[in-house]
Amino acid sequence: MPILGQNQYGKAENRVVKITRDGATHHIRDLNVSVSLSGDMDEVHYSGSNASVLPTDTTKNTVYAFAKEHGIASPEQFGIHLARHFVTSQEPIRRARIRVEEYGWERIEHAGRGAHSFVRKGQETRLTQVTYDGGSWEVVSGLKDLVVMNSTDSEFWGYVKDKYTTLPEAYDRILATEVTARWRFHWTDDEQEAPDWEQSYEGTRGHLLRAFAETYSLSLQQTLYQMGSRVIDNRSEIDEIRFSLPNKHHFLVDLEPFGLKNDNEVYYAADRPYGLIEATVLRDGCTARIPADLTNL
Repeated sequence: MPILGQNQYGKAENRVVKITRDGATHHIRDLNVSVSLSGDMDEVHYSGSNASVLPTDTTKNTVYAFAKEHGIASPEQFGIHLARHFVTSQEPIRRARIRVEEYGWERIEHAGRGAHSFVRKGQETRLTQVTYDGGSWEVVSGLKDLVVMNSTDSEFWGYVKDKYTTLPEAYDRILATEVTARWRFHWTDDEQEAPDWEQSYEGTRGHLLRAFAETYSLSLQQTLYQMGSRVIDNRSEIDEIRFSLPNKHHFLVDLEPFGLKNDNEVYYAADRPYGLIEATVLRDGCTARIPADLTNL
């Protein structure tokens, strides 16, 4: 008889918007929450018995109820509340994984009454994944879609060349990428003091941006390492960070046919194909646990 392997179930992409009303001033948290549960679920697969199954519709309802009951102080804390609830309240459930995307909003300043008007931020999406097995926690946070560019202070030369190489060496080029990053926290159990999740996110994001801006880059790999090193050196709550950085190529346009000199001023932005640079930066003595393929996180 075939044996059942790893399995999980839940409700994916529950969109929840929480408005906190502080008098005339309102605050928004806009989340996309996915719940995945695993445990003693063999029988539902073998015989169809739902005796151990918490309906996925119930997990959806829990997300909305917890937004009211607990509020949303941060994506990480909200995920911790949910994971703890599912593992401790349902005996068959041994492990809960909560994935959260947060979409940012910023306040529209205006002369009218109240502070309740917002515009969606056009930058990154904040991410977190909380996993709990009843004894230990794993929190991996991060971001995606953060597009950054240095218009100079980047070179690319001295690389291997063969008969198929046509790329000219560059001593002053645009370096641009769309940052996807995940970082794993040192916090793993309730005996430890949990990080300040909001402060940690803002601090980590700031270090990524400053490292990108301050690194004179001879390769995107070098820039990636500097970004990761800045985080590890300055955020003691983080043990590991992994990046996926597509190189958003900008090529100088040949203006000579028009009798014009292009002095690093006019570029063609190519969206594909693109170089894809990926790597993990670790605190010394730590073991990598973030998947190499971030799409499987």
